[in-house]
Amino acid sequence: MDLKAYLKEQCARIDAALNRYLPEENVLPHSLHKAMRYSVFAGGKRVRPILMLAACQAVGGDTERAVPAACAMEMIHTYSLIHDDLPAMDDDDFRRGNPTNHKVFGEAVAILAGDALLTEAFRLISDPRFAADCDPAARLAVIHEIAHCAGSHGMVGGQVVDMESEGKADMDLPTVQYIHTHKTGALIKASVVAGALLGGADERKLAAVKRYGAAAGLAFQIADDILDIEGTTEEIGKDAGSDEARGKATYPAVMGLAAAKEEAQAMMDEALRALEIFGGEADPLREIAAYIVKRKN
Repeated sequence: MDLKAYLKEQCARIDAALNRYLPEENVLPHSLHKAMRYSVFAGGKRVRPILMLAACQAVGGDTERAVPAACAMEMIHTYSLIHDDLPAMDDDDFRRGNPTNHKVFGEAVAILAGDALLTEAFRLISDPRFAADCDPAARLAVIHEIAHCAGSHGMVGGQVVDMESEGKADMDLPTVQYIHTHKTGALIKASVVAGALLGGADERKLAAVKRYGAAAGLAFQIADDILDIEGTTEEIGKDAGSDEARGKATYPAVMGLAAAKEEAQAMMDEALRALEIFGGEADPLREIAAYIVKRKN
């Protein structure tokens, strides 16, 4: 398949839906809605929502049913980036090649824009307008999965351990694995699990998708660690080498660059093995797994 064309098509689809679902800038409070839209439309690759649609397709579901939840996932991801960039956390000046939200709108509005995006995500997933043609138990399971993976047992928990581990000389691999599987991997796994649930997956297919999501999520963050070393500021959209400069807990830091590359490849291979029960309907998931490891931004 032509992955580039597929990603472009699905990204445009998600962007159009996000534009419909997010409050317009001319709706009060103007500054808040402008800040929300600023970061959502700052040029993201939409990996998580596209993975959700691809997982829905892989299990034989109607991907249109997954679009609202896919957009909600992108809102949650964007909120996490806004907060991650704040002076109290990573204190970044740029995100995706643009000034970070707090640099444009100030810290207070940036914090509230993140809060609003997180809340708006769950309002959207639970909106009765999108629930009529979806099994109520599946929708409830999706809400539970996303909430679990976004909170203290997932992304937020990983962020806390990441901050607490910064600059430690005795960092070990289990701690780095915890950070990566929670801070980044959890939402990627939740994306594919939610897509499979909305697509009506049986237990066998759901288990396979979960394996894929866990492996692909870890591969994604290891690849990010490698890009921070080998990529340029222009390619990755933020200051290159920032992880090393801050003493971040990363795979290259604890096991070396070459071994980190091998581990990323191993996780990609594990993700592909998980999809062996599927036919061509899972090709987008297969291609995205390879893209995650080989991408340059």
